[in-house]
Amino acid sequence: MAEIEETVKRICAHKGVQGIVIVNHEGIPIRTTLDNSVTVQYAGLFHQLTQKARSVVRDIDPQNDLTFLRIRSKKHEIMVAPEKEYLLIVIQSPKVL
Repeated sequence: MAEIEETVKRICAHKGVQGIVIVNHEGIPIRTTLDNSVTVQYAGLFHQLTQKARSVVRDIDPQNDLTFLRIRSKKHEIMVAPEKEYLLIVIQSPKVL
């Protein structure tokens, strides 16, 4: 658990990071730096989107797997790092690059 806390602190220290959500394999948030309603929204939607993106990658090449998902809009840049047991979702300002 200390390793997770250290990672969250390190990511939050980057310029432009607005929040982090860690979601378990069932789509339930287990750690967040955002308020509850925003956390639940991000967790549910990005859990579904990551499953669909992983499915697309596997349909194209069954030997391959999704390793990273990055979405950029006018207001946010959202990066998702899917692992076997959890998803790491990082929300940041798109102006900081």
